[in-house]
Amino acid sequence: MAAYEFQKNSGIIGKSKAIQDIVDIAMQIAKSDISVLLYGESGVGKEVFAQAIHQFSDRANKRIVNVNCGAIPEGLLESELFGHKKGSFTGATTDRKGYFEIADNGTLFLDEIAEMPLTTQVKLLRVLETKEFMPVGSETVKKVNVRIIAAANKDLQKEVDKKNFRKDLYFRLKAVTLNIPALRERREDITLLANHFLKIYSEHNNIPGLHITIDALDLLTQYHWPGNVRELKNTIETAAALSRTGIIDVNSFKNLLSELDDEDDIRHLPVHLNKSPESLDREMIYRALIEIKKDLMELKQMAYKNIEDNHKFAEPKSDEAEEIMSLAEAEKAVIVKTMEYTRYNKRRAAQILDVSERTLYRKLRDYGIE
Repeated sequence: MAAYEFQKNSGIIGKSKAIQDIVDIAMQIAKSDISVLLYGESGVGKEVFAQAIHQFSDRANKRIVNVNCGAIPEGLLESELFGHKKGSFTGATTDRKGYFEIADNGTLFLDEIAEMPLTTQVKLLRVLETKEFMPVGSETVKKVNVRIIAAANKDLQKEVDKKNFRKDLYFRLKAVTLNIPALRERREDITLLANHFLKIYSEHNNIPGLHITIDALDLLTQYHWPGNVRELKNTIETAAALSRTGIIDVNSFKNLLSELDDEDDIRHLPVHLNKSPESLDREMIYRALIEIKKDLMELKQMAYKNIEDNHKFAEPKSDEAEEIMSLAEAEKAVIVKTMEYTRYNKRRAAQILDVSERTLYRKLRDYGIE
């Protein structure tokens, strides 16, 4: 099968050399049962490549089961993967099949595998080596025939060095490694992707005649796309939904691209900085945090003055207590601002804040942020 047909049938959009090289390798390994490890930033399309490899494998007539290891609480991940027996733990009211059993004779796609707990990694390695597992609470060994495709946005070798990931599992998974490039590293594909997403939106919503101008495409090509292909897709769809004429121009993206939202004129320039998208986003959030802190202090001063004028309460005597309260409020405010910036994408917000998704969920709950 030609690479063009492979891309067309699997939904892989791109003419850049980086994408063509990955497509060539994906076509070669699709028919085998070898494990595949996909690297890439969030939003680059790792799941699309996993689907393509499965679709052109001999397992295509069976299921591919997608599992986000970072989104499942640690205490439940083992049960989700391997299933459980009735009564094996509180809430286990019936027997339940795990994802391995559901994906038998098919493919199991383990996304964000770097977030998998070490105890679960041990059991995953056993399944890969022996094709056997035991459901939680069971004493019966089950056989399974599953192809594993794993994905990570962290360097697993560095996670191994930090003792966060098992070396033996890492070597078992990385039989074939594909590095999916960030969108800013294949800018020649942006126009293709933008037109593709606009066409799909037009067809799904029965809105003919949508058109994007050359100037708008030039703007999109220069933007750094911290959210990669996922962000581009969402941006195109939003611009199309807000368009009254069907013509998507530069002004259509004025409030949609974060780089254009900053009042600093330097941020308006399409300059590529030698920083990761996460560090760029954190820098932006930290700048916002400073502004939030200033606003909080001004509000406190106004509140204390009002209290003093009305003689209802005494102004706090402890500067230390005031500072602790300010930091707590500032942390809540920066989390809220980050959530708004990522359009309430918790995974992306956790990456920008440099915390795990579990930590972010806990912070949201503690601060009562919905």
